[in-house]
Amino acid sequence: MIGSHLIFSAYGFWLPNDPRGSGSDFVRKFELYRYGPATKVAPGRSVAAKTHDVGLRLRAKEELKYPPVLFTGAQARAIGVGFAAYAKQSKIAVWACSIMPDHAHLVLGPVAVDLDRVMGQFKGAATRQLMEEGLHPFAVFKKPGEKPPSCWGRRGWKVFLDTEDDVRRSIAYVEANPVKEGKPRQKWKFVVPFCPRGK
Repeated sequence: MIGSHLIFSAYGFWLPNDPRGSGSDFVRKFELYRYGPATKVAPGRSVAAKTHDVGLRLRAKEELKYPPVLFTGAQARAIGVGFAAYAKQSKIAVWACSIMPDHAHLVLGPVAVDLDRVMGQFKGAATRQLMEEGLHPFAVFKKPGEKPPSCWGRRGWKVFLDTEDDVRRSIAYVEANPVKEGKPRQKWKFVVPFCPRGK
C-alpha cells in the first residue's frame, strides 16, 4: 500500500440502513430500524450509485436524534484548519482534500498506524477547531459540562491504494468532487503534490 483514500461523512449523511449499502452491522435506534436493517457491504465495494427510493431514505433521516449536518463555508474552512494541524503534527502527507457540506475526502501518503485511528484523529482535530472558533454545528445541543454531540458519522470508508495509478485516480476524483456539485475547486495549503517513490 502506497497511500489511502479516506471518506467520512457528517452526521446524518449516510444511514446504517441506507439502501445503497453501509459499513454498519446493525441499526441502534428502533425508529430508524423500521426503515430496514443494516445494509453492510464489503469494504472497498461502492454501491453509491445503486438506484433506490430517495423519498424513503429522506423519511428515515427524519427519525434521527439531531438534524443532518450541512457544513457552511466557514465551518468547512475551520475543518480544513483542523486537518492541517493534525497532518503537520503526525507528519502525514495529504495528497488531496475536499470538504463538502455533508462529507469529506482525504488522499493520504503512507501511514504507520491503523487507518481507522487516523480517520478518528482527523475528525477530532476538525472538531476541536470548530469548537475553538464557536462554529460547531451542534453547539445548540450541548449540555452544561459536556461536549456537544458529534457532528460526524460513526464510521467512514477507507480505500487502500496500491499503485501510482490508484493514487492519481483518487486524487483526480477528490479534486473534481466539489466541481461535480457546482462548487469551486478547492485548494488547501496543507495538500502536497504526489511524488512517486524513487522519482
